[in-house]
Amino acid sequence: QGVLIMGLGTFCVVQEPLRLGAEVLMVRRPIFKLARNPAWQQWLKRPKVAVPENNHVEQLDFQHLSKATSLPRPIVEDCVDETILLFSSHLKHEEKVSFVFKDIGVLGRKGNTARMQFFGSCIQQLETTASLVAALHS
Repeated sequence: QGVLIMGLGTFCVVQEPLRLGAEVLMVRRPIFKLARNPAWQQWLKRPKVAVPENNHVEQLDFQHLSKATSLPRPIVEDCVDETILLFSSHLKHEEKVSFVFKDIGVLGRKGNTARMQFFGSCIQQLETTASLVAALHS
C-alpha cells in the first residue's frame, strides 16, 4: 500500500527477497518516489525508484488528517500545499533543505540529488521479525 502526496511524491512499502548466503528472507522496506516537477527536474537528480504495479496507492487522506489534528479540512489541505510549495521553492533555487516526516524519515537535497532517508524506527515497525536485516537492507 502507498500514499501519494500530490506535488511531492509517493511513499509505499515493498516486499522483496534478501539473500544472505543460502538463506532468502522476505523483508518489507519503505520507499519514496519523488514527483516530477518541471521547476526543478532539469537539474535535480532523482534516485531511480519504481513503485511496483501491484502496490495499491491512494491519495493523502485529508479527512483523516483533519480528524487527527482537530483542524478543519481546508486548513489541513492549505498547510500541506504551502509546505510542498515551500519545499519546491527551496529545491528550485538550489538551496539546501530538509523536510522531516514525523516517525518516517527525512527528505532532503544532497548536492544535486534528492534523497529520502528513513528512520531506523520506521524500518523496525515494518519488519519486526527481522528488524536488523531490514535496517541493513535499507
